[in-house]
Amino acid sequence: MVEREVHVSDLSADATGKGEYAHYMLKEIYEQPSCLIDVFEGRVHDGKLLDTVFGQDAVEVFEKVKFVQIIACGTSYHAGLVAKYWIEDLVGMPCRVEVASEYRYRNPVLLPDTLVITISQSGETADTLAALRSIQDRTDATLSICNVPESSLVRESRLSLMTRAGPEIGVASTKAFTSQLLALLMMVVALGKSRGMEQQRASDLLRGAIALPSLIEKVLANKTAIEAWADNFKDLTNTIFLGRGVLFPIALEGGLKLKEISYIHADAYPAGELKHGPIALIESGMPVVAIACKDGYEDKIKSNLQEVLTRGGDVYLFADERLQVSDLGDRCQVMTLPAVMAELAPALYVVPLQLFSYYVALLKGTDVDQPRNLAKSVTVE
Repeated sequence: MVEREVHVSDLSADATGKGEYAHYMLKEIYEQPSCLIDVFEGRVHDGKLLDTVFGQDAVEVFEKVKFVQIIACGTSYHAGLVAKYWIEDLVGMPCRVEVASEYRYRNPVLLPDTLVITISQSGETADTLAALRSIQDRTDATLSICNVPESSLVRESRLSLMTRAGPEIGVASTKAFTSQLLALLMMVVALGKSRGMEQQRASDLLRGAIALPSLIEKVLANKTAIEAWADNFKDLTNTIFLGRGVLFPIALEGGLKLKEISYIHADAYPAGELKHGPIALIESGMPVVAIACKDGYEDKIKSNLQEVLTRGGDVYLFADERLQVSDLGDRCQVMTLPAVMAELAPALYVVPLQLFSYYVALLKGTDVDQPRNLAKSVTVE
């Protein structure tokens, strides 16, 4: 007989119930401010990241890292794409991100001194777990970003960081995603420390991230305006999402959310790619959802949106309150978001996209928490 250690759950009934909310997804969207506070609890002190956050061997591992390979699926893959921008921009280290279902069946080249990061809410995602196992004989520099401490992914990785998002019951991931982003940001700061990132830069990032919950609460308070936009989409069958730079993965995530729960076909593109093909889809009445932060490249995305408007498309723009976008005209509907550091915009800008998708699905009458053909954790091929 096998004897295993007994773990007593500290979850309350409130954690697994819907409470006052109509759906688990809506409840989990509104839980994000408190979840993000939990991510940092006991890990960041006075603007500094504690050395043992990722495990006892973390400092030794990070000091040797020269490359990063991220492996994930679905929403977690989008979190990895955001991390790629951060790692290359803030740390100056090469980073690749791959879909686990492709990576596991290739014969990938794994360079020496590569840190392999796997991301999964459940830690039991079949493709991600198989991808990790496929490289175990070539490296032990492995790190899992996960929400379940007892999961296979955590047990089989040398280093790990729990996202502390709590149970996520809605199939379409919301709070798990934003928690993954902040966990990855901590990893970026830890890697940056090993590569000479200035402490002031690291502190600015961490303090900015700690301020995100209050900014997200401001976004959630604007739910009436987001719901009004959703009403324009309830009878549509297609839409396009656009973003640039670190917000491109958030455009992908916004499109995925809309597909998952409302069954509206949605494609997402880097805004600069419009002229390389997707602009052929723009015609009178084509809805385009765009996101733009103050990153120094806002004039670029404004130019892209002008191309959409010139061809009769309808633009719905989530924009930093500091941006001047009135010159785009009346057919560009604008919803302003609180000012935020450009690097941290992904964790803020995804929230209105989650709410937007929720309200579209609600108006269409689809099953928000259990959309057709989908499972919360994909544990088989």
